[in-house]
Amino acid sequence: MAIADTKVNDRKEIFGWAMYDWANSAFSTTVGTVFLAPYVASLARSAAEAAGTSTIPFLGIPVAPDSFLPYCISFSVGMQVLFLPILGAIADYSHRRKQMMQFFATIGAICTILLFLVTGNLWWLGGVLFIVANLTFGAALVFYNSYLPDIASEDQRDRVSSYGWAMGYLGGGLLLVLNLALYMFSENLGIPSELAVRINLASAGFWWLGFSFLTWARLKPRHAIHVLPKNETYVSIGFKQLGQTFREVKHFPETLKFLLAYFLYNDGIQTVIAVSATFAAAPLIQGGLEVGQTTLTVVILMIQFMAFFGALLWGRLAKRIGAKQSIIVSLVIWLGVVIFAYGGLYGDTRVTQFFILGACIALVMGGSQAISRSLFAQLIPTGKEAEFYSFYEVSERGTSWTGPLIFGLVNQWFGSLRYGILALIFYFIAGLIVLPFVKVQKGMADVKKYDAEKIDG
Repeated sequence: MAIADTKVNDRKEIFGWAMYDWANSAFSTTVGTVFLAPYVASLARSAAEAAGTSTIPFLGIPVAPDSFLPYCISFSVGMQVLFLPILGAIADYSHRRKQMMQFFATIGAICTILLFLVTGNLWWLGGVLFIVANLTFGAALVFYNSYLPDIASEDQRDRVSSYGWAMGYLGGGLLLVLNLALYMFSENLGIPSELAVRINLASAGFWWLGFSFLTWARLKPRHAIHVLPKNETYVSIGFKQLGQTFREVKHFPETLKFLLAYFLYNDGIQTVIAVSATFAAAPLIQGGLEVGQTTLTVVILMIQFMAFFGALLWGRLAKRIGAKQSIIVSLVIWLGVVIFAYGGLYGDTRVTQFFILGACIALVMGGSQAISRSLFAQLIPTGKEAEFYSFYEVSERGTSWTGPLIFGLVNQWFGSLRYGILALIFYFIAGLIVLPFVKVQKGMADVKKYDAEKIDG
């Protein structure tokens, strides 16, 4: 199939690429961070109280109401561990990255729209739909991220990646403004608060799907679509391609070290983001006041818009001191955030402390992830972008798996969300131990050597 002439650093294509971050960030903020976790936990608690128990049965397993969604996050990413690498291999062989991105984004958006149906005893449906939506969210991001080396030159990738993240925070924040307004004034409009939450959840799906069309209109395929060999399927070819990658991965030791570091510290980042709503909304102190849903949403909204500038700032910092050093600085700040979340948030100033905590998160959230994405782009071989980004995506935003599992288990065992937060310190310390050992320049040289040998061969 013929393709259009393509080039790097095309401003229109980069804008179209970044608009997918604008589109799908609605799922991350409205669904994953703000509304779904406390809403489903509230429905689950009501179901448990009606049954006269402290847990709820799901598939015959007793689950604490506040742990249900963290378990769903963990399960959905466990599914990603199984499926994303083979999908990436299929995309790299077939050159159907754009079509696969469209397919999975559409399924994820539709599942998000169907969250409108979650009410009453259908609390479990929220978890099931979220599992599918989060799985497809991660799958679409594999193909989205894999375009970064194609659309931006080596010296522009930090800037372009930061620009994409910044657009994501701006788009997600704008929808959150509308959702906040609906939630705050729902009673004045004659809309029950529960219905307002359901409308907000569904709106994220419409936003995700609608703005994705801007991306699909401007993002160009890079290669002609491969014709399958006789007696082969894309699945069989995908497994063969993946097997070859595993055999060749020994050529990229620095890439593997970075993936290990990223897997560790980003699991901590994503868990903090994913459980922040549940953590803040729960009655953490005896006799204390909860952080209300409106206050929580305002804090998350503040984080979104501050993170827009934070992501751009971190892009400049990476240019000044280097990508790896920028990430290390961000991890030190993340470590301080977790310690503060565990030891603080007491007394009459709890809401003020929560705003301060949110500001610290906003400072580093976008930057640490944007620079990680662009740094990884320097460490992967040409023609295997989707495969390598499939491994990367296992720990990408909203798809961490061991962190939510540990958070949920610690909360259930000790009956305290504070201890669940404390357990996340491990991830940032482990990342700070491994990341300094990644030799970026050597990793880039290994990739260039491999690409040159592949061309000569």
